[in-house]
Amino acid sequence: MRGFRARKVAAPQVSADVGSWLPRRSSQAGDWPVADLVAAKGDTTVSVVIPARDEEATVGDIVRTIRRDVVERHQLVDEVMVVDSRSQDATARVAAEAGATVVAQDSVLSALPGLQGKGEALWKGLAASTGDIVVFVDGDLYDFTSDYVTGLLGPLLTDDSIAYVKGFYHRPLVGAVSTDADGGGRVTELVARPLLNLYWPELAGFVQPLAGEYAGRREVLERVPFVANYGVEVGHLIDILESYGLDALAQVDLGKRTHRHQNTQALGRMSGQIMLTVFDRLERYGRLVSAEPPATMLAQFRRGESGHGVDRELVVTDLACEQRPPLATLRAADGTGLREIA
Repeated sequence: MRGFRARKVAAPQVSADVGSWLPRRSSQAGDWPVADLVAAKGDTTVSVVIPARDEEATVGDIVRTIRRDVVERHQLVDEVMVVDSRSQDATARVAAEAGATVVAQDSVLSALPGLQGKGEALWKGLAASTGDIVVFVDGDLYDFTSDYVTGLLGPLLTDDSIAYVKGFYHRPLVGAVSTDADGGGRVTELVARPLLNLYWPELAGFVQPLAGEYAGRREVLERVPFVANYGVEVGHLIDILESYGLDALAQVDLGKRTHRHQNTQALGRMSGQIMLTVFDRLERYGRLVSAEPPATMLAQFRRGESGHGVDRELVVTDLACEQRPPLATLRAADGTGLREIA
């Protein structure tokens, strides 16, 4: 079982389907040498799409690494695209100087009302890019290596039955005093994993269900909706599982992921978005019917200062689960093809 260590325990085991899926559909980035992937690529085209909002400190190195290793040294990737998600810094300029094609999020399919969130940037990147396979990589990664790209491409280029590949990794949480080697991924462990195990136990084998590094076949990605916010990744897993089955999904160990961490209140908002996405999918697939829809407003308290000293300020955020439709349905309705209206 690549990347996993089996041990006997007295506790109940995961389902037989998950136990069988893990060794067949899990691999490590090192299992996929780039020269082998170039040979397997054939006429397949590959795009790498990087959503980025205020990532001038990291996005340039990510783009340069991809271009050096898998565009120029090895002709594996055909397109490197950065989607500038309303950045207030020099993200767009830095990415362009590093060699990426840069598109402004709101310039893609501009006739549609704009939405906010990571999922919106991903959906616009899918619409604007051209590859038969699309690799998504977050723009805030430190110590990025091209193994992220080759690892995610490996299963897709060598097995036609695989539709979508998730990355997983060790995620260190760096604190003021110490570092927890696997302390990152707090929303995964506290929210996403319990919910998936409760309602979609077939997905229990995914180490990082919310990972921002993943790849899929365009024909599949264009047939699933994109939640506009941070629910996009869990929505993908559920929708592709429901439409294509567990065996169409795979995961790859990418080693270690170091990036900027969110504060607790931001994680609370992300958690709410993911929960609303799961509740939406429960209704959509008839797994749970509620008497009334869940409220979308999240009330949080922020530390502030007043004439009486330290005070608490009430902050309310709308976590409404806005979604983009499958791109394939938009193309069919428009009749001109997405490339022409992008």
